[in-house]
Amino acid sequence: MAPAAQAEEALVAVASNFAEPANALSEAFTHTTGHSVLISSGSTGRLYAQVVQGAPFDVFMAADAVRPARLEAEGLAIPGSTRTYATGRLALWVHAAGVEPPLRRLTTGHYRRLALANPDLAPYGAAAVQVLNRLDLADEAADRQVFGENIAQTFSFVATGNADLGFVALAQVNRPGRATAGQYDVIPAHWHAPIRQDAVLLLHGADNPAALAWLEFLTSPAAHDILAAYGYEPGA
Repeated sequence: MAPAAQAEEALVAVASNFAEPANALSEAFTHTTGHSVLISSGSTGRLYAQVVQGAPFDVFMAADAVRPARLEAEGLAIPGSTRTYATGRLALWVHAAGVEPPLRRLTTGHYRRLALANPDLAPYGAAAVQVLNRLDLADEAADRQVFGENIAQTFSFVATGNADLGFVALAQVNRPGRATAGQYDVIPAHWHAPIRQDAVLLLHGADNPAALAWLEFLTSPAAHDILAAYGYEPGA
């Protein structure tokens, strides 16, 4: 480890889909820089609202590109600090393995409840809606949907049996060293708009060396390796 001259801590707001990879990145970040980050996760929409209401976050890692850009425009983030740290992938997951693959179950209608994140709050939910529209299944699924406030709650719906199928982040079911129960199909990337995940330096973190170092670390080769292990495409 090459410790920083004076180790600092940054408070980072992280979209729910990225919570586990963020923890892995945090360990590598501290080992590399000596700084540390305290992670607070939630839906992108909720975290954005908290920033607007004055929450003392230093960095915002969204699950989309819209909210970070909006925070810059609203004067709540440092101009020009936004960067894409990852591109997410969507998966359709069933907790109980069966002979019928998840996408087949979706298209044949062999399910009672379909879980997806609230598309107004979570970009993964918006992507799921685009997939349903592409497959011409939106009307059929309408009265069988259950909405999670974020992608973590959506995952929980399927894990607990409250939904038979669920659109989740690939990173939630593709975890290094840990097998996930059931089975999943990775949704082709061209079935929905890219889930570009941007990070931005907030005003509160402008003078925080840990926050600045964290943003730099997110685009490092070490971070790219961790992202790839979780099923993300690294950002620029």
